[in-house]
Amino acid sequence: MIHFSKYHALGNDYLVLDPANLATLPSPEWIERVCHRNFGLGSDGILHGPLPSDRARFGLRIYNPDGSEAEKSGNGLRIFARYLFDQGLVSGETFTVDTPGGVVACTVQDLGRKITVEMGKVQFLTLNGTIELNGRQYTYHYASIGNPHCVVPVDHPTETMARELGPLIENDPRFPNRTNVQFLRAINRNAIEIQIWERGAGYTLASGSSSSAAGAVAHKLGLVDSQVTVHMPGGLIELGIAEDYAITMTGPTTQVASLPSPTNASPTCKRCQINSSERRNQLFEPLAKNR
Repeated sequence: MIHFSKYHALGNDYLVLDPANLATLPSPEWIERVCHRNFGLGSDGILHGPLPSDRARFGLRIYNPDGSEAEKSGNGLRIFARYLFDQGLVSGETFTVDTPGGVVACTVQDLGRKITVEMGKVQFLTLNGTIELNGRQYTYHYASIGNPHCVVPVDHPTETMARELGPLIENDPRFPNRTNVQFLRAINRNAIEIQIWERGAGYTLASGSSSSAAGAVAHKLGLVDSQVTVHMPGGLIELGIAEDYAITMTGPTTQVASLPSPTNASPTCKRCQINSSERRNQLFEPLAKNR
């Protein structure tokens, strides 16, 4: 039996899988099945760690619910820091975590209920680009904080907008590795609002890296100052933006449960060892027919 620890950060939920329970994740299809909201445990991804690292105190791999790997996740890092705290591996000291998107520093506060992460520097790859979506032109700003983000300023960000336009931008050929998408509105000099479409996950209630990228873009455009509160459907994240666009992100985490994996999503399950073209029919339709 494989055990997961489930947490959420403003409604963005992850399953933490300690390598002591499973050293290697079997396949993208297995990840997708475990993360599925109806046929698995349900989550916005899997955090695999703590892993050994030559660059930091802890290593971490982050997987999206479609089985792809993410370079970095702000909410995922806060959740992972909370997990390390709950396991007694860290206390109040600042510690480092190695991700494919770079090494970050984390600090646990308020008995694990609040985490600060030094997210790294935002790089601006494209400013004031244009993209046509459903017959309308939009301005976008493409940035990276170890993972890619396309920030689209709009007058009124909505969930419908994120769901309809987000996947079009995510999969646009100008973003060869796909991209996360934020629809941004500046509320005042110290606050922004975003709606999020997350690469590999879809519509998301909150995102730490999305908040960081959107806040940095808003600051670069002169819309906000260096201290910014990011408003999302799931709640609020606080950002500090340095002169070199290094981002300090602070937000909450919540422990949900300790969960066993579904038995028919075990690593040896033949139904999970199928090619991607057959994945949905073989994984999901048979179970749906039996309801």
